[in-house]
Amino acid sequence: MYARVLIALFFSLLSLNVRADTINESYALSILGEPKYTSDFTHFDYVNPAAPKGGDITLAAIGTYDSFNRYSMRGNPAARSGEMYDTLFASSADEIGSYYPLIGESVRYDSQYRWAEVNLNANARFQDNTPITAKDVEFSFNKFTTEGVPQFRSFYRGVKVKAISRLTVRFELPEPDKEMMLSLIGGLKIMPASYWQHHKLSDPLSTPPLGSGPYRVSDYRLGQYVTYARVRDYWAANLPVNRGRFNFDTIRYDYYQDDKVSLEAFKAGAYDFRIETSPKNWATQYKGGNFARKYIVTQDDINQAAQDTRWLAFNIKRPIFADRRVREAITLAFDFNWMNKALYYGAYQRTDSYFQNTPYAARSYPDAAELGWLAPLKDKIPAETLSQIYQPPQTDGSGNDRENLLKAARLLEEAGWEVKDQRLVNKQTGKPFVFELLLLSGSNFQYVQPFQHNLARLGITMEIRQIDTSQYLNRMRKRDYDMMPTVYQGMNYPETSLKILWDSHYLDSSWNAPGVQDPAVDTLVAEIIANQGKPDALRALGRALDRVLTWNYYMLPMWYSNHDRLAYWDKFSMPALRPTYSLGFDTWWYDVNRASRLPEQRR
Repeated sequence: MYARVLIALFFSLLSLNVRADTINESYALSILGEPKYTSDFTHFDYVNPAAPKGGDITLAAIGTYDSFNRYSMRGNPAARSGEMYDTLFASSADEIGSYYPLIGESVRYDSQYRWAEVNLNANARFQDNTPITAKDVEFSFNKFTTEGVPQFRSFYRGVKVKAISRLTVRFELPEPDKEMMLSLIGGLKIMPASYWQHHKLSDPLSTPPLGSGPYRVSDYRLGQYVTYARVRDYWAANLPVNRGRFNFDTIRYDYYQDDKVSLEAFKAGAYDFRIETSPKNWATQYKGGNFARKYIVTQDDINQAAQDTRWLAFNIKRPIFADRRVREAITLAFDFNWMNKALYYGAYQRTDSYFQNTPYAARSYPDAAELGWLAPLKDKIPAETLSQIYQPPQTDGSGNDRENLLKAARLLEEAGWEVKDQRLVNKQTGKPFVFELLLLSGSNFQYVQPFQHNLARLGITMEIRQIDTSQYLNRMRKRDYDMMPTVYQGMNYPETSLKILWDSHYLDSSWNAPGVQDPAVDTLVAEIIANQGKPDALRALGRALDRVLTWNYYMLPMWYSNHDRLAYWDKFSMPALRPTYSLGFDTWWYDVNRASRLPEQRR
């Protein structure tokens, strides 16, 4: 009897061990559920696989550029320079977090995602027709960890990447992490060791590097324009992930110092396609002969995906913004309702979440699952987090809402400020409340003056500093600002990249615009990372994190728009189906029949 129990126990443990060490092999990977496309798919649903190749398109960029190295810690990279290199696997734009073969052909991995081995496509080539090998993958990862931005080094600390044969590379993580593994397989840019062993990744490049993607730089003048030409013998052109995409022969970016000049240039035919971000421009400027003659098409689409949101980031490392009450008071002085009506034609919605337009936004009172994560942190988070719904301040839209300003004045007094001679001064030091709003020259500043006026009514002086792109990037990287506008990229689900955005260990990250160093945020982000692939846990954790971030007033919420407002000269066609999570611009093509109806100089 005893022997039978031991034997049964032995085989039970053996069975558990086998299950724990299950090895999987697949053509694709997905962070949530199963990949949409089966192994025999020939193209994505949202492309036209028979789209003709050819034609040229000219686009606009604002500012200037002085480098072709998107990953350097200095300089201003050229438009599209981050797309010079392919990855092992490519994502689709109509599902969340799924990856399909590109340079990689298949992947073998353990069920815990502690390691993975990727087999490379034997046909994969750099643009000089030299083979892409596992050594290039290993080199690329090591290059990023030794010479890339510090955030990359910290995020992937302990990860090992090793070429185990000419066409097989192995990834090993310090601990199981599905999302991190997928971010490597689907996000690591593969660069040629033959080129980059002679260049530092941390330095700018004044000449184009050797690439691996579908376009190469064919012409440029630093700071003025850059032209990318389609690689005619691109080895991956007919892979399922690429079929029907990258159809233009050339893509040119012309640089303009000011968006107003850029808009007039577009209307005159200097370039072909524009995304309009100014509601005022959209309502008033898209008129005239070329629009009346339907030479220019305008298109206003509703976007149901996660939304990029606009904020004003407080640098909370500055003593003047260290107190949450001060940040809340400044937020109360921002009259969105009036601005939206008077300046933006009612075109914007108010930002109220870091997961805007997703199920992870905290829209109601915290439920039991959220409280389960928040309750242990109650001594580290604002009390409102546990019992109230965050909503940005509302006004009557008259532009003279005294209620919010009176509340702001009370908060400032509680925080140690008082008004003397119509200026807000610190009760202890007597120093006036003065701060600088850093702005990129040529941007939309309509909101600045009314915001500045409301702050002045509180006795606060907000100084305005406009600088060029290079200076702006440099000061952003060094966090040399009091306040600056920032765009928070839409996130379809709580990703491990939240670590770079908010975790204390990434305080020096330029993505952590406010400089947040908060133990409660660290705890929630760590739990999000630990619960990747668990939908219920991620939903509760995402909402809990959203509450903590919003109630701390680390950034002042401005607005977002769930509209994509496009204008283009009528010489392009696109598939009937637009992908859920992108504009799908890389699926458009030059349409000779449409172009023939335009004046000859605009074809």
